[in-house]
Amino acid sequence: MIKSLPEATNFIEQIINEELEAGKFESRGNKIVVRFPPEPNGYLHIGHVKALCINFGVKEKYHGELNLRMDDTNPAKEDYEYVNSIIDAVKWMGFEYDRLLFASDYYDKLYEIAEKYIMEGNAYVCDLSAEEITATRGTLTEPGINSPYRDRTPEENLKLFREMKAGKYPDGAKVLRAKIDMASPNINMRDPVIYRIAHVPHYRQGDKWCIYPMYDYAHPLSDAIEGITHSLCSLEFENHRPLYDWVIEKAGFPAPVPRQIEFARLNIKNMLMSKRYLKKLVDEGFVRGWDDPRMPTLMGLKNRGVPPEALKKFCADVGVAKNYSVVELAQLDECIRDELNSTAERAMAVLDPVKLTITNYEGEEELDFEINPTDGSGATRKVPFSGAVYIDREDFALNPPPKYKRLTVGSNVRLKAAYIVRCDDVKVGDDGRVEEIFCTYFPETRSGSAVKSDIKAKGVIHWVDAKYGRDVQFRQYRPLLKDEQYPDQDYAERLDKDSEKIFYGKCEPYVAEGPDDKPYQLMRTGYYKKCTDGDTTVLSEIVTLKDNFNK
Repeated sequence: MIKSLPEATNFIEQIINEELEAGKFESRGNKIVVRFPPEPNGYLHIGHVKALCINFGVKEKYHGELNLRMDDTNPAKEDYEYVNSIIDAVKWMGFEYDRLLFASDYYDKLYEIAEKYIMEGNAYVCDLSAEEITATRGTLTEPGINSPYRDRTPEENLKLFREMKAGKYPDGAKVLRAKIDMASPNINMRDPVIYRIAHVPHYRQGDKWCIYPMYDYAHPLSDAIEGITHSLCSLEFENHRPLYDWVIEKAGFPAPVPRQIEFARLNIKNMLMSKRYLKKLVDEGFVRGWDDPRMPTLMGLKNRGVPPEALKKFCADVGVAKNYSVVELAQLDECIRDELNSTAERAMAVLDPVKLTITNYEGEEELDFEINPTDGSGATRKVPFSGAVYIDREDFALNPPPKYKRLTVGSNVRLKAAYIVRCDDVKVGDDGRVEEIFCTYFPETRSGSAVKSDIKAKGVIHWVDAKYGRDVQFRQYRPLLKDEQYPDQDYAERLDKDSEKIFYGKCEPYVAEGPDDKPYQLMRTGYYKKCTDGDTTVLSEIVTLKDNFNK
């Protein structure tokens, strides 16, 4: 009996507490053991973050153990590239696992258990094709039809199964099926296939095997072999739970055996979260790779500059529930924005530059610029100022709309951390676009000056010094999927072919000379990560400044 247990904050923890109080795991020293078992056939994506947070959360809360296990039972699609990417993603999230394991290491044990099934009458070799098995499985309202090979003797089945293992038969010629109940109301229990023939080399096992266990067979047995106490998985496996329990029971593992508990998976509106489709985007060159900043993979989010702490907070806000729901993308953006607001340095960059010349300014100086007003330190750095700057084109209007608070002819505006300037004249090109703005500055309005000035400005705008500013490439992103979704619509019809926008502007030398992967809040623009592409300085958008999430 456990005297003191941590307070349960969700239904999973309530179940664990009840089992601990009942003494279910006393024979194991009340050690809770969970696992995170991805298939190494793609990169982890944001949908996996919830499972990561739940499993590692249980490990930490109950001082238990967690196995990172690669459920690698499909050799045609698995590779070390994906194994390494999964390990990197888990470490980037800040999680520490106790053991790195592979289901493929259990192949000998799984085969041994399959022979045990056969000799005890719980499995048989079936010669039906995949199409015939599907056709005889029945429907939700009609029972399935027994295979004509269902009543083979254990001895005959064992002989055939060993011949399958020896490579005597081609792919698809035979399968090993569990012998359960073709009339079960749960279709998963209607004699599912547990082994198939596949003359494909395994990325770890080489050519040792030409038969491979199915996921629904290998997964529960791997849990049982590892002594997992709780198999925490998403809701789509709920109907597989009776098969999960049957597979472990017939293998003869002693109590306590693993318990499967399902939770609602993470669904985010307007976000593609299928490894199959994500791989298709990579293979077809729609994105630059699995780590493209537009991709919802963890490596894509890392490359975009999303802090892992923001993903953890997002999952904590979404919570652990049994009911299916879809989360707004804006909620994720809000978590990213909250985290970066407290950690990212402030800087200035101009996306669509137009030159502003101060006609009465001479020389140059360095101005104090506050690094991050939210940290309370008041720390500043120096920003060069030489009397000619670039401002964003949208911060000037020849014919301003009502309540316009930026720069126009005859009006005043404050240059952030610098001076108030008044627009006196403009140079307009033959195409009607403003080519240069001419202003007067007021020396007594220097930011931070102890001298108070009666000169007022309607607004504050950011800028980059024309002499010291650097050329920079901007990359902005939209979701890969458009908002529209209709019945029977293929995902390819929803892809936004303009999801990445690349253009050029100006940034402070401080940013251009800064380290790669450093995030900045570009004043009045958004959060961007600085990186280098060849000889080009790049500012890649992480998230906008706009908050459209209703808390």
